[in-house]
Amino acid sequence: MIGADLVRVHAGARARTPDPIAEVGLAMNIVVLVKQVPDSGSERKLDPADNTVARASADNVINEMDEYAIEEALTIAEAQGGEVTVLTVGPDGATDAIRKALSMGAAKAVHVSDEAIHGSDASQISAVLAAALQQMEYDLIVCGAEATDSQMSVMPALLSERLGIPQLSGARKVTIEGGTAKVERQTDGGYWALEAPLPAIVSTWDTINEPRYPSFKGIMAAKKKPVETKSLADLGVDASAVGLANASTQVLDFAGRPPKGEGVKVTDEGDGAQKFVDFLASQKIV
Repeated sequence: MIGADLVRVHAGARARTPDPIAEVGLAMNIVVLVKQVPDSGSERKLDPADNTVARASADNVINEMDEYAIEEALTIAEAQGGEVTVLTVGPDGATDAIRKALSMGAAKAVHVSDEAIHGSDASQISAVLAAALQQMEYDLIVCGAEATDSQMSVMPALLSERLGIPQLSGARKVTIEGGTAKVERQTDGGYWALEAPLPAIVSTWDTINEPRYPSFKGIMAAKKKPVETKSLADLGVDASAVGLANASTQVLDFAGRPPKGEGVKVTDEGDGAQKFVDFLASQKIV
């Protein structure tokens, strides 16, 4: 395989012993992390009141990359036997993203919703997610490689550290064999072959599969599937440790994109190439 390398990822000292259920190939508990984000195809704005994303007025949808993660989790559960649970942190409106995941085939969901979370940064959200995951049974955690509203791609690494389990990031293919997760990690020059013992967290790119469309039957069934709502108190997370006031990163100021100016027309009178180079140099492009 072009660019193929094999890397074995081992969990740290805090890692749990691989689940015997996964070891013998029985039913797996798979948790998929999903996030509701402003639609990248529409105008996205920041709220001038606190410089956070204006989600209340946005056209919010499930993060596109998470749909690939959901599909992969469902595919693994169908092949291995098991159940897929959706986990999200977000306001009440995030139930729309949850229902989309349930209509695709996930069995149930956990929704962490608390006003104190507003404005939290990635590190704080990872602490909330880790606390929720510690109250759940899981053999595998699957998430999208990035969220379209932040594009940070750090959540798998943050959760790996907090939970003490290995991460396999940027997967274009996932295989579960006994108590081991194997992935092909997408790179510019090919892929890396990675493997790690379960439990583990895997992030997926949009090259991994083609997400299924929810059927009418799935949409109707999703309305009856259980969604457990939890607060920070339910998770044992101190509200003073999260939120905008306690975030390590904040947006201090922002401005709208300036209007597009008029272009520069270069008339070729035998020296067009030189005029073009001079223009690029004046713009500090060359």
